[in-house]
Amino acid sequence: MTEDEVVEALKTVARAGTLPPPATPEAVAEAEQIIGFPLPPLLRRLYLEVANGGFGPREGILGVRGGPVQANFRDIAELYQDGPDPSGEIPAGQVLIYDWGCTIWSLVDFADPAGGMWCTHDGAHWAQGVTLVEWLAGTVTGTLELDALLESQPARQID
Repeated sequence: MTEDEVVEALKTVARAGTLPPPATPEAVAEAEQIIGFPLPPLLRRLYLEVANGGFGPREGILGVRGGPVQANFRDIAELYQDGPDPSGEIPAGQVLIYDWGCTIWSLVDFADPAGGMWCTHDGAHWAQGVTLVEWLAGTVTGTLELDALLESQPARQID
């Protein structure tokens, strides 16, 4: 799927009334300021044109300020600012956007305009090998599976 196709598919979901309203430009700018990187263009477009989070797998990704609260998390900037990475191994600009549960997170790399996707679980941190558009296309088509994501986790080395 192209970026435009992903946006249109998610707009269809939004029209069904299952997503929150779009974010304000001020909330997006505030998130970018706190994170210190611009949002990848597709994510910015989705927040401003489609919904302030809630799209993606299951209950959807976190939004920016004003979006729905998920578990204990209000928005991506608050989560980024609070430093939820006790290992200190997640590079600056990689933003936690989706909690799969059981300490498994998907992250988007804001330093990469294509929005490279990363994962963190059980002390490991690795590239998912897809961009944000591919990751979201997988959620739209139902092909993004947690088991496949975890299969890409690098083997732990024992010293």
